[in-house]
Amino acid sequence: MFCGVMKTITPKALHKGDTIGLISPSSHCAYPEKIGQAIGYLEKNGYQVKPSRHLNCIDTDPAIADQHKLHDLHEMFREPAIKAIICLRGGAGASRLLKKIDYSLIADNPKIFVGYSDITALSLALFAKTGLISFSGPMLTTELYEPTPYTEEHFWEMLTSPSYALSLRNHPAHPVTCIRAGEAEGSLIGGNLSVLSSMIGTPYLPSLNDALLFLEDINEPAYRIDRMLSHLDNAALLASCKGVLFGQFGNGAENTKEEHLRLQNIFAYYSEHAHTNGPVMRGLSYGHIRNLMTIPVGARFKMRVTETGDFSLGALHPVIEE
Repeated sequence: MFCGVMKTITPKALHKGDTIGLISPSSHCAYPEKIGQAIGYLEKNGYQVKPSRHLNCIDTDPAIADQHKLHDLHEMFREPAIKAIICLRGGAGASRLLKKIDYSLIADNPKIFVGYSDITALSLALFAKTGLISFSGPMLTTELYEPTPYTEEHFWEMLTSPSYALSLRNHPAHPVTCIRAGEAEGSLIGGNLSVLSSMIGTPYLPSLNDALLFLEDINEPAYRIDRMLSHLDNAALLASCKGVLFGQFGNGAENTKEEHLRLQNIFAYYSEHAHTNGPVMRGLSYGHIRNLMTIPVGARFKMRVTETGDFSLGALHPVIEE
């Protein structure tokens, strides 16, 4: 197994005519017609598409399911014609794969890897074990079957233009709230809070020293967000972060005014436990939302937020190579 991170690995940019591989390392999709729509969308944009052998397969035996998922993941990284890999959806199951992944294979065959939510486990593990920058962004049956213009722009520009990440913009519908003003530089590390917090104490969570920590979650009441952030705090991980970016934290029917206020107070409380001089904001266009920012996991970025909510986020180096 590949051990340690020698350097950050920047994947090659996508070009028209390239082949995109499709895998389902987490849950299956109950609406297979969305897969066809997503494939049509990718092809319409000028790319060839190769579904993996076990795409959207269902097996109630986790041992068999894991064999299928690992086969597809390894096959897509092994195949030279595949230039990018996009996940079907989130859900559950990706964390079971971490001990069994051939990280040497991936380090030797770096390429674009995209997914968020439960796929957070894979993105963080790939960076921790190989240094590969991956992309926490839209997936086939959650966004790409019918993406919004904002999601489209961030997705394609991030994967095709080395200069795009130098300045990312939030969606107008997501106002930025400054919790603590300032600016900082660091590696973008994060994703789904539930998944990330479950990885504490494992070798698959990258170091949060010098990190810009970005987080989101869905269908989690405030008391559970509190519990997970306290776990990060008690593990002495928040204090090492240079900055924190809270994304969208929807919780469905429980999203009352009281619950919303409780959640904002929790963010403010734990922000005091992060780096004492580091910026903290909430409202990032990232999470289980229609207008979704694509975030390069592991890339070096600079963030700045002012008391009035002026916000900037930009890469210090290209996140993909020509």
